[in-house]
Amino acid sequence: MLLVTLAQIIGYIISVIVILVIVQFVVSLLFAFNVISPSNDFMMAIYRSVNALLEPILAPIRRIMPNTGQIDFSPLVLIVGLNILRIVVTNAAVAGY
Repeated sequence: MLLVTLAQIIGYIISVIVILVIVQFVVSLLFAFNVISPSNDFMMAIYRSVNALLEPILAPIRRIMPNTGQIDFSPLVLIVGLNILRIVVTNAAVAGY
């Protein structure tokens, strides 16, 4: 029972991180296409905050991945890796390891 609870907590944390990655992506697109001005203090604060939270997780992935130019695939790699982790932890908890 404890393992299932732990797996659920880890799943919840993974969901929060995935949501932060999506927020970072959407806000960066809004800035890139001038839908929102970078001089908007509120949105810039949100963007900086999300970047500060995600950078310690994304930086090691960026160091490992090859340079792809303008496109940063590290958020995609992070989301896929976290979902794989969620599957492994959930299956281990259900199996009782």
